Formats: sequence, C-alpha cells, structure tokens
Amino acid sequence: MNCIVRKAVPEDAETMAELDRLCFTVPWTRQAFEHELSANEAAFYLVGLIEGEIVGYAGLWQIVDEGHITNIAVHPAYRRKGLGKLLLGELIRLSEARGINKHTLEVRASNEAAIELYRKFGFKIAGIRKGYYPDNFEDALILWRMGEER
Repeated sequence: MNCIVRKAVPEDAETMAELDRLCFTVPWTRQAFEHELSANEAAFYLVGLIEGEIVGYAGLWQIVDEGHITNIAVHPAYRRKGLGKLLLGELIRLSEARGINKHTLEVRASNEAAIELYRKFGFKIAGIRKGYYPDNFEDALILWRMGEER
C-alpha cells in the first residue's frame, strides 16, 4: 500500500472533518480545520493519501521550540497498516527541521494503541488531565518527547 504524505491545504478541510467524524467522539468541524489550515500561523498539518484519497492526517501547533500535537487520525479501514506511524514520523521529522525539539500531546488513558505508537517514538507519560474529555470525562495522559537539543 503506497501512501503519499503532503502538507495539508485549506481545500482538505472538509475531508479532514469527515475523517474526524469517523475517528473521534468529539470531532472537529470543517470550520475548525479551515481555520487551522488558513489562519492559524502556529498550525502545521500533513495528510496521507492512498490512490488520491485522504485516509489520514496529523497536525501540531508550533509554540517556539515545542510542538503540541493536536490530532492524528487514520480512517478505520486503513488502521493497523503503519499509516499512523508514517504520519507521526513525518510530522516529527518535518517539525524538527523547523526547530521544534520537544513534542507533547494528550491521549485518552484508554487508547492503548495510540499510547503504544507514541512510546515507539520516545514519548513518555508526564502527567494526567483528570476528566479532560467532555463526552465521557475520561482522563487524558499528557505525553512528552524530548528531542535533540540544538
């Protein structure tokens, strides 16, 4: 399966929102993605395409030398095929080239597959946000990855 990764553009917003609805219980709206891709200067997003269709995305906000990973989504039909790993790896590689040497994110405490993926990239649990998710008040784990100091 050949996946092409490219920078997301505002025209991707609707497809990214559709993907969010498939992947998350509290999805972002098309308008939120449009804002991220056209107006948020701190935002950097990648999309993964198979046969021309967006099947995943990953994004972060750059805050000085830190990257706050906002979301990583892979279409359910394409999970467990290495796409999340590919997207996260490219996001980290490209953000490091932009001067980001630390990455953080929140993940549902029950999302074992995502936690395992993040561990493979050197993320470690740094704390807990109690009741973070509004749909069921599940806790979020705060993960950090410290890269090379420049």
